[in-house]
Amino acid sequence: MIRIGHGYDVHKLTEGRKLILGGMEIPFEKGLDGHSDADVLLHAIMDALLGAAAEGDIGLHFPDTDDRYLGADSTVLLAEVGKILEEKGYRIENIDSTVLCQRPKLRPYIPGMRCRVAGILGLEEDQVSIKATTEEGLGFTGDGSGIAAHAVVLISRNEP
Repeated sequence: MIRIGHGYDVHKLTEGRKLILGGMEIPFEKGLDGHSDADVLLHAIMDALLGAAAEGDIGLHFPDTDDRYLGADSTVLLAEVGKILEEKGYRIENIDSTVLCQRPKLRPYIPGMRCRVAGILGLEEDQVSIKATTEEGLGFTGDGSGIAAHAVVLISRNEP
């Protein structure tokens, strides 16, 4: 049995926060605003994985109304999502994701992000694709107000 999941997340950029993407701190003058570390890339990947397994979304598992997740490290949450899938008998086949961001330029950080995501989920790096694109100055990502990310995943499970 195979399943496909899609995830999307967005957070606004704000002063006084670190920019965390793909589990890495990216040098930039602003960071993403959110209850946790606001890592839009990992949040999109988590939602895609949970959706593919019909296990809800990150808001269900890690609600922003729960102070245990205030400032939470999204790499820890991603590891928890990986455990949920493993307990349900699912195997992650691949992850394909895109970060929508005018600035900063992310190309130099993508190999590290791929390595980080793969390591957390016990995958090979060639099972994780991370791309980045600008939106040519259009919309909230294009004008630098925020960053968004999409992720699509394929998971599988052997039927009993």
